[in-house]
Amino acid sequence: MSSIFPKPITSLPEVGIPLEGVKGYLSQGENNQVIFMEFEKDVELPEHSHESQWEVVVEGKVDLVVEGYKQTFRKGERFFIPRGAKHSAKVYAGYTSVAFFNQKDRYKKK
Repeated sequence: MSSIFPKPITSLPEVGIPLEGVKGYLSQGENNQVIFMEFEKDVELPEHSHESQWEVVVEGKVDLVVEGYKQTFRKGERFFIPRGAKHSAKVYAGYTSVAFFNQKDRYKKK
């Protein structure tokens, strides 16, 4: 899969995302993380929760369900998931995003 992200992003540490066909690059802050994600395949994310998350869709689309409310987000749109909110998603192949997690250890380096 060819990345749409430039070299400064793809040179960041890769994160261990336990999903087939998903790649991410980690920008680590003292108390948060920014993950640059790319999905090569359709992925169903089961319901889960964590600290707050803010995400911008760079390419593709995602069907997101937060606390039972479903919305579809596409290129150029953004969403916010509050801390502890139960959410799930269907992420479609070709989806690319920049996600901010208000959590310093949401993902680990690969």
